[in-house]
Amino acid sequence: MTTETAIPEPTPEQAALFARVRRMMLIAGLTTALAICAVLIAVGYRLFKSEGRAPEQASGVTATLPKGARIVSTSVAGDRLVITLDVAGVTEIRTFDAHTLRPAGRLKFANEP
Repeated sequence: MTTETAIPEPTPEQAALFARVRRMMLIAGLTTALAICAVLIAVGYRLFKSEGRAPEQASGVTATLPKGARIVSTSVAGDRLVITLDVAGVTEIRTFDAHTLRPAGRLKFANEP
């Protein structure tokens, strides 16, 4: 004995609901695909942009310090080389670009009078 389940035809309201759900799923799927493409394009752009740039070589760079200055510490912070100096009792921080060794900033600490 074989029993087949008969699938009834949807009512017009159900058919409209099914069409609406399909349309919403299509919009969500296209939005997700567009977002994934945007992320892949951004990652690819950053990857190829960094590969195409030749790093600048810093050779023969001489940084002059004030007379009597003493280097207290050096460190690296991201793409910056940070040097802490003691200049006649005043602390000074100088930053340089780690790739080119060009000066990037200077911060001087002084005591209040």
